[in-house]
Amino acid sequence: MASRKLRVGIIGAGEVAQVIHLPTLGLLSHLYEVTAVCDISRKNAEHCASKFHIPKCSTDLYEVIRDATVDVVFILTSDEFHAVYAIAALEAGKHVMIEKPITLSLPAAQRIVDAEKAANGPRVFVGYMRRYAPSFTQAFKREIASIPRILYARARDFSGPNSFFVSQSGTFQSKNFDFPPGAAEERTRLLDGLFREAFPGQEITPEKQKYCRFLGSLGSHDLSMMRETLGFPESVAGVSVNDPFYSAILNYKDKSGAPFSVTYESGIDMVPTFDAHLAVYGEKKRVSIHYDTPYVKGLPTTVRVEELTETGEKEVREIVSSYEDAYTAELQELYSCLVDGKEIKTSAEDAMNDLRLFDMMYKKYDAGL
Repeated sequence: MASRKLRVGIIGAGEVAQVIHLPTLGLLSHLYEVTAVCDISRKNAEHCASKFHIPKCSTDLYEVIRDATVDVVFILTSDEFHAVYAIAALEAGKHVMIEKPITLSLPAAQRIVDAEKAANGPRVFVGYMRRYAPSFTQAFKREIASIPRILYARARDFSGPNSFFVSQSGTFQSKNFDFPPGAAEERTRLLDGLFREAFPGQEITPEKQKYCRFLGSLGSHDLSMMRETLGFPESVAGVSVNDPFYSAILNYKDKSGAPFSVTYESGIDMVPTFDAHLAVYGEKKRVSIHYDTPYVKGLPTTVRVEELTETGEKEVREIVSSYEDAYTAELQELYSCLVDGKEIKTSAEDAMNDLRLFDMMYKKYDAGL
């Protein structure tokens, strides 16, 4: 790198940029400097440039991607743009941080992987922030490792309405809709192409479109974290698709080959309760990790342990490894990966496993129709 500070170009100046990444990058100003921001809404771009003291703003993403003062491009747009923009940034020789999901189809993800290999230097980091929360990487994984045999697990994410939490986050988001002519048509074209890749040779119903978008948005958080904790499932036993709630039963085998199942359940209603957790059950020990909304900074990620002790008593412990929020931990890890050459655990190749699991779930849904 030309500088110890990573110079950041932001593509997409909407909610996740204004509420999460730009404030966090500002707090990490010893590691990062945001040098350019782009959005299809000029008002959004100008708002962020003014509020966060960014010297350059544009409505042309290529001005940011080709900017010599940008080392890493943060792609914070809608999912359908991720692959196109990531590939363009890699071809321009830039590192890429893609807010999850990497994209919505396996072929599109493979194109990103191929572009990263062809770039021969620039790297892709996918923003699965929950997997960088200190309570996950430390207490949760440590306690799980002490369970001799896993009998069952549950991944749940009932997140409530984002707007409720964002409105109280103290970030004062600005929403503007001064989009250029043809923007909606371009978005539809890209989405249609991704749907055709995700559901090849099939009728692409509104239900399948919603299923795909849901798994890419909320599902990628939980299923990615589940994969890191438990590995990749053997098969999908069944799915339930009832927008706005979705569930699945996944078949697993432990290290000894013994079977266990995992229930995945997720959905969004209008009750402002953020219930996101992964719970793992052993014969004498239960371990769960609980996440609060990321839109309010400083809320702890907690690990709860319930176990039967050698004295026959029930012991309950609650652990907070750190009050540092997951996004701050994630961006510090990103810096270590790009500057110090540390291995990226949430790589493009890793993210493709989410899409493989989505594909297994789509096929199980299709088989039940």
